[in-house]
Amino acid sequence: MRVRFAPSPTGHLHVGNARTALFNWLLARGQNGTYILRIEDTDAERSTRQSEQAILDDLRWMGLQWDEGVEAGGDHGPYRQTERFPIYADHTHRLLQNGKGYYCFCSAETLEAQRKAQLAASLPPKYAGTCRNIPAAEAARRRSAGEPAVVRLRVPENREVTFHDVVRGPVTFHTDVIGDPVLVRSDGFPAYNFAVVIDDALMAITHVIRGEDHISNTPRQILLYEAFGWTPPAFAHLSLVMGPDHAPLSKRHGATSVREFRDKGYLPEALVNYLALIGWSPGQNDELLPAAELARRFRLENVAHSAGVFDEDKLAWANRHYLRLCAPDRLAALAQPFLRERGQIVGDLSAGAGAWLEAVLPGLAASIDRLPQLADRLEAVFRRPAAPLEKEPGLPEVAVALADELGSGSRLVNKDLFRAVAARVKDRTGLKGKNLFHPIRVILTGANEGPELDLIVPAIERAAELPRDCGLAEVFGCRERAQWVARTLAA
Repeated sequence: MRVRFAPSPTGHLHVGNARTALFNWLLARGQNGTYILRIEDTDAERSTRQSEQAILDDLRWMGLQWDEGVEAGGDHGPYRQTERFPIYADHTHRLLQNGKGYYCFCSAETLEAQRKAQLAASLPPKYAGTCRNIPAAEAARRRSAGEPAVVRLRVPENREVTFHDVVRGPVTFHTDVIGDPVLVRSDGFPAYNFAVVIDDALMAITHVIRGEDHISNTPRQILLYEAFGWTPPAFAHLSLVMGPDHAPLSKRHGATSVREFRDKGYLPEALVNYLALIGWSPGQNDELLPAAELARRFRLENVAHSAGVFDEDKLAWANRHYLRLCAPDRLAALAQPFLRERGQIVGDLSAGAGAWLEAVLPGLAASIDRLPQLADRLEAVFRRPAAPLEKEPGLPEVAVALADELGSGSRLVNKDLFRAVAARVKDRTGLKGKNLFHPIRVILTGANEGPELDLIVPAIERAAELPRDCGLAEVFGCRERAQWVARTLAA
C-alpha cells in the first residue's frame, strides 16, 4: 500500500487538509504501507517555499512523519511538481502521438462566448470540441508558427465513467457532461488533473484519499489513466470539515490552521486525536487513544460520508486529557513561551527555577484547557502585594493573625505547613470554612478565586526562596504579602 498527501504550498495548513493528511497516515501506519509527501506547487503566483516549510513543520509537529517525499527522498522523485516538468512534457508528447490528446487554439473570448450560450440554453458548460478534429499536421504547423494553444484530452463520447469510492460506494459520471479538459496550459504549465495522474501513477500510489471537493475531478483522471494504459488507484473521498453552522470551516469561524491551534496552546496529540474523530470512530466506545492505536483500528470503509463538524470545545476536552498526561519536563518546556509572553519568565532559567516549574505546573494543568492558561493560573505567584479592594468581614482579623503566624515560622513550602498555619489562624479568629479561607486567598493571592490554596501557596513560597537571578520575575513570599495587607488595613 502506498498513499500520499499532496498539499499546495499557498498558505498555512488548514485543519481540513491536516485531517486528510492524518487519514492517509493512519491507513499507511495501520497497514504497514508507505506514506508519501508530494508538493503540488504549479501555482507559480501563490506557491512559496515559506509556505511549504510551514506545512512540513506542521506535519512534523503533529507527528505525521512521511516515509518518502520532499526532504525524505525516495526512488520516485522528484517530489515537487515544479521539478517534474520534463516528465509532464514527455507524457504530453505521448498523448499527442497516440491521438488521445490534441491542440486547442480557441481564444479565451471564444470559450467564454460558448460558455454563455450553453448556460443560456440551460446546458452544462463544457468545451464544444471546436478544435477536436483539426488534423495533427495542421495543428503542428500552427504551433510551429507560434500560435498559442492548450493541450486537451480527447474524452470518449457517449459513455459512463464509474468508480468505486471506498467511502461512498459506486459513483458514476457521463462523459456528456465532462467535455475535453485542458491538460497543459498555453504557458506550458500542466493542469492539476494532468500532473496529479502522472505523479500518482509513476509514484505507484495505490490509494488516493482526499476531500470530497475532488469527486468531480475523478472521472477526468480515470479517463487519463485509460489514455495512458494505466490502472487507476482506489479512491476515497472524505467529507469536508464544517464549522458549527454547517458551512465549510473558514476564518469567520475563528482559528482554522494547524499553526493557529498550535499557537493557542493545543498539544499535537490532542489535535491529532480530535481530527481522527471527525467522521470516524475507533469503536469500542473509545475516543481518547494514542496515534498508534488509532492507526491500528483505522479502516477507510468505516469513514462516514456525512459532513463532520469541527467543535473547538471538544478539542479543548481532548487537550485537557493530554495536558494531564504530559510529563513535567515537557509541560514546563511547552509552557515557557507563554510564560515569557506574560512577563513571568524574564531571563534564562536556572536549574532551580526549571525544577520549580516542573514541580508546580502539573498540578495546575489538571484544571486548564490550553497552555496559555497556565500563565493565568500562575498569576497569583507573581502578583505584587496590594491592599484588597473591598474589606470583607473577617479580613482585618485574618490578616493580623496570618501575618503574625508567618512572621515567626518557616515558609509554607508544602501543603501540610500551610494547613497547620491555617488551623492556628482559625483558632485565633474563630472563623472557619469560607469565612476563613476566602480572606486567606485574598491576602495571599490578591484574587477572589484561583487554584487550590494547597497548590498555589507552596508554589509562591518555593518561588520566593529562589535567587533573584533565577530567570523568574520577582516573587514576594506569603509572609511579605500578609504583613503588607495587615499594615495597609491598619493604616
